Amino acid sequence: MSSRRRLPSRSGKRDRRNVIVVGAGLSGLSAAKKLHEEGLDVVILEARDRVGGRTLTLRNERVGYVDVGGAYVGPTQDRVFRLARQLGLQTYRGESRPYETVLPPMRNPLVHLDCNNFFRKVDEYGDMIPQEAPWDCPHAEEWDRMTMKDFFDQVIWTEETRTWAEMFVRLNVCAEPHEVSMLWYLWYVKQCGGSMRITAVSNGGQERKFVGGSQQLSEKIAEILGDRIDFCSPVLRIEQRRDKVVLYTRDERKHEAEFVILAIPPPLLQKIVFSPDLPASKLQLVKRMPMGSVVKTFMYYESAFWRENDYCGFADIDDPAYPVANTVDDTKPDGTYPSIMGFILADKSREFSHLTQEERKEMICQSYAKVFKSDKALHPVHYVEMNWNKEEWTGGGYTSFVPPGVLTTCGRELRVPFGRIFFAGTETAVGWSGYMEGAIQAGERAAAEDCIALPFESSFMERYLPSVPGLIKILVGGSLLSVTALGLLWKYQHRPDSATDVLHHSYRWLHSLSHHAAPPLKAVLSGIADSARKGFPSIAVFTYVYHCDYRQRVRLERRARIVDNWQAEKNRNMAKKAPRSVRVWKRAGSRR
Repeated sequence: MSSRRRLPSRSGKRDRRNVIVVGAGLSGLSAAKKLHEEGLDVVILEARDRVGGRTLTLRNERVGYVDVGGAYVGPTQDRVFRLARQLGLQTYRGESRPYETVLPPMRNPLVHLDCNNFFRKVDEYGDMIPQEAPWDCPHAEEWDRMTMKDFFDQVIWTEETRTWAEMFVRLNVCAEPHEVSMLWYLWYVKQCGGSMRITAVSNGGQERKFVGGSQQLSEKIAEILGDRIDFCSPVLRIEQRRDKVVLYTRDERKHEAEFVILAIPPPLLQKIVFSPDLPASKLQLVKRMPMGSVVKTFMYYESAFWRENDYCGFADIDDPAYPVANTVDDTKPDGTYPSIMGFILADKSREFSHLTQEERKEMICQSYAKVFKSDKALHPVHYVEMNWNKEEWTGGGYTSFVPPGVLTTCGRELRVPFGRIFFAGTETAVGWSGYMEGAIQAGERAAAEDCIALPFESSFMERYLPSVPGLIKILVGGSLLSVTALGLLWKYQHRPDSATDVLHHSYRWLHSLSHHAAPPLKAVLSGIADSARKGFPSIAVFTYVYHCDYRQRVRLERRARIVDNWQAEKNRNMAKKAPRSVRVWKRAGSRR
């Protein structure tokens, strides 16, 4: 780590950063934190006026604190627990109590067998899918052509099991079974630890919450980074050049960096103009990975009346007349702020979005009264909801899902860098993708890729210093040349004119060679030529002898070519000469 290049901190107001991270969600902040710890100069551009992305904690006197975004953590999510310890955050475990639902009771033993077989098949098929490359599954092409609804048709026998299975899909990815690729969803469950781990409260993904709210993870990282976060700075255009990346924000500011990490949901990449364009396969991928649809609701009461009837507050509701599909007791650990959290998922979140908030509140109260068998549910003291579908810089929740036919054709592009641009975000994780754990994993992975890409610079001496064997050869060769030169000088010691000629011609020859040599060799030849000029004949004599031999061979070859050319020209001229006719004219009266 210490060998990586380090640049001044942002206090120096440099024009170009090492890295710019786009998105101050948990993934982008995790990447920036890692880069900052490496000593790199990093800045974050965030479109919102806050950090946290898909985690958001509201704080006021009526709710204390409430997570209207990502909230739950559980076993095997090691990165998020490690980060929480580093930042001094604590978690608490919810209580486990018996509960009821308005789903049809499973009195039929065939329903139990069918339900057990369905979840067993989900895990068995998931075990066949490589976690880091689901497109390499032996059945990838076949399963990617199918939806989860097609999978239900193959393995489910009873309507009750189908009801549970449909809720299993909606609750985990906020999409309908007919919208989701079977290959992708089986992979999604597998990378979260299997069907039990992803759905369970105790010993599962919903076991714990953070005291004070999950957004504290992002807020405390932001405190570490200080003024390295620029808020209200949505990126509109990214230009890649030979040695840098230039980003343009909505306020017409220009930012330059050596590398960029995009830590935003895949669909939001369509809001950015890239130059050069994204590869066609990656562009197709981001266009075909829609966000799920979810509204998260909180109903507050004077008391936790459901606990009086020994209910834990957890309920699965499959009734088209009611908006909420799943509920959880969200009362604080000390019993204050009694409340029930409810999810409006997939089609229902779109169907009930035309209602006013007050109308949704009334319908939810009626469903809670029926589920928990108490009219107290009809009299809440406060109501909070977060419609993630309306969020401009998220566009839905909890995560992007993959329709049929996309994963095997474009899925490989999800994490692949594009030149100097790297990709983070929970969707790019290979463990607990869609969760806070996946966001941290993806951010740290992108930061590690970015760090590895930083170039090293070597000096002239480091590039051209000889090795130990090379140095020995130079010393031995130099000694032999010196002995040879001394011998030649001794031979010509009584012929000073010849020795002078040796030095003179050596200098001229070496000097002419140096003009046509590569820079390293040019320096060496120039030095030897200067030695010859100054009267150091150790190498000059040797090079002159070699040069004389070379010149003699050149003269002989040139003379041979001249003779050959002359003979050829003579033969051609003789061939052109034709015999001349001779006439003798006599004068009249002349005698011969």
